Amino acid sequence: MRRYPAFDPPEYVNWQPDPELVRSYPEAFSRYPERRAIVESLDREALLGLYAGMLRTRLHDIMLKRWVRQGVISKAWLGTGEEATTVGPVHALDRSRDYVAPMIRNAGACCEMGMPVADMLRGYLGTYDSPSKGRDGHVGSFRHRVLQPISNIGNMPPVTCGIALAFKLRGEPGVALTWIGDGSTKSGPTHEALNFAAVQQLPAIFIVQNNQVALGTRVEQAHLPGRFDELHEAYGCAGWSFDGNNVLDAYAATRLAAERCRRGEGPVILSAETFRMGGHATHDEQEARVVLPPELFEYWGKRDPIGLYEEYLKGLGVEPSALEAIEERIIAEVDRAAEEALASKRDKMPRPESALEDVYSTGGIASHETYAAFVRSGTSG
Repeated sequence: MRRYPAFDPPEYVNWQPDPELVRSYPEAFSRYPERRAIVESLDREALLGLYAGMLRTRLHDIMLKRWVRQGVISKAWLGTGEEATTVGPVHALDRSRDYVAPMIRNAGACCEMGMPVADMLRGYLGTYDSPSKGRDGHVGSFRHRVLQPISNIGNMPPVTCGIALAFKLRGEPGVALTWIGDGSTKSGPTHEALNFAAVQQLPAIFIVQNNQVALGTRVEQAHLPGRFDELHEAYGCAGWSFDGNNVLDAYAATRLAAERCRRGEGPVILSAETFRMGGHATHDEQEARVVLPPELFEYWGKRDPIGLYEEYLKGLGVEPSALEAIEERIIAEVDRAAEEALASKRDKMPRPESALEDVYSTGGIASHETYAAFVRSGTSG
């Protein structure tokens, strides 16, 4: 894919494929017969679909970063370098019946579940036609089977358990999947959710997305093993790890987990090793370079999940022109989505009285009409 010097991490700007990494790319899944069989069963359309999904995710984030530079929004939370950990698992699900509960850094899951890119961008702009009607920058859509992220880190696993429990009680073959940051594994709700899912044998997949840092705390400062490969053993359930920068390994590992869940064999905890190629958000990009050593950025910079997958596809015989055509299509899609979202910002911002819509209580106000009149009047006190 083309690189963007103004927005890409410096390690990506002049990215060139490392021959050894290109050669070893298939080893991540080939050493596991079941995963290898799954990957080998993928047709050209599925393989290119994964490529398009990662491009869409990367270009969505680049658009947000562009908006920050232009002053359209104040900051954004990006998943640059972590696209494979998001896109591979989503494509491994049955997207017509399964549910996902992304963290904000897994925004690409929303689009891969069918949400328009324009709705994702509207979420940041807080427009009335955004999925949350302008209430929250955390984006989800129950219609698309995407649960809206909860800002308090570690609270999505219990909600995911609720969806999985509903599947079990109804006797439906659905699976619920969520991602857990390495820092969130230390939260009480996450522990309770993992334990509950294991005890109740729920059809849930938990992906521990170890991107090496929680806000500004390096993983080795908060987790003694430094990895999460054996976390599932603490809960007595199944689990395995995958290369978080290898979209095919992510796909195959999750596909196996989903099949196990559908057989009624309980939850699976997956561990993904990846890296956050930037700050916690766009306002603290430099802090990341202070907190983490440059060697880490150099190491993971060579492992750009999109670049390495491109080289793998070329090795399969996919023409560079075909990849370029996909990129042009996704660029046009994201550009068009940005135009639509900015048009919504001009014309479709929430009305003040819309604050009363879709709520359980007006907090003791005499009536909806009375409070709406109060809001319109601009009265203070």
